[in-house]
Amino acid sequence: MYGCPALSKKPGDKRNTSRYKPGSSPSMSETPSAQSNTDWTIGRLLDWTRQHFQQRDIDEPRLCAELLLARALDCQKIVLYTRLEQTPSNQQRACFRNLVKAAAEHQPIAYLIGHKEFYSLDFAVTPDVLIPRPETELLVELALAFFAAASRDRLDLLDVGTGSGCLAITIAKRNPTVRAVATDVSEAALKVARQNAEKHQVADRLTFVRADMLDLPSDVTPDGRFDLIVSNPPYVPEQDRSSLPANVRDHEPDVALFGGSDGLDAYRAIAAGAHNRLRPGGVLLLEVGHDQAEQVESLFADASPLQIDGRHKDLAGIERVVQLTLPA
Repeated sequence: MYGCPALSKKPGDKRNTSRYKPGSSPSMSETPSAQSNTDWTIGRLLDWTRQHFQQRDIDEPRLCAELLLARALDCQKIVLYTRLEQTPSNQQRACFRNLVKAAAEHQPIAYLIGHKEFYSLDFAVTPDVLIPRPETELLVELALAFFAAASRDRLDLLDVGTGSGCLAITIAKRNPTVRAVATDVSEAALKVARQNAEKHQVADRLTFVRADMLDLPSDVTPDGRFDLIVSNPPYVPEQDRSSLPANVRDHEPDVALFGGSDGLDAYRAIAAGAHNRLRPGGVLLLEVGHDQAEQVESLFADASPLQIDGRHKDLAGIERVVQLTLPA
């Protein structure tokens, strides 16, 4: 369950596709209660909730409203726009109201609806695992490029701190020659990851191991080593706890977020042992915090025989991944 989100805010969804014109939505003093006599159509519920979330400073208020209403109605989000004039039942509105209340109190939307998209795949998530972030998809892209250049019938991957399993599962799903070992310190997280592996039909090529960082059995691969190691470790400094958004700080697992006083504890552990888990020519890909790339490189230069290959930027231009290689 290791891993850390990038904590940048994204612009809210400004769409207004319902029949109600701006400013004509119900007053915020009205609430979509189960007993309300108001004509709470789907379109009107979306408009009210968007405004409510904007007032509560919820990121992407329209999208959040859509996701929660789709959950309450047990339908796909896109289906809402074919039913804007329909009025949900009292029971459905009561379910929606409870979800909206929780979201307004900054409970993560992904936990409320129970899933999150990552690299165009849908992953089950619970409060036992970190919510997958788009910037972590860079690790997948780099891993797939590395494996695409290889010519062997079997390629071995180690995912350190798998959480929901999004990295190992996505990589294995996109490349059928990959055999992956995914580790986590949390058995609850591994349970979620196993369910996701079954869902995406790669469970026969993945082995899940409860382990702390690189401390795993030597027989997990034919020679106990891997062609590629990926990790999105906990990297938030403990001193930054109070500055995190409430939906992250108060709801996502601490063990997946905080990397000690300076945020680098996990990297120290990986630097101490990664060379013993890589085959000659093998690659290590590490996600890092927005200002940590240089520190992580210095740490490996001092403590590891791995060669520093460089840094990779995410779509926001942030140096997000450090790449290292064990010389052949």
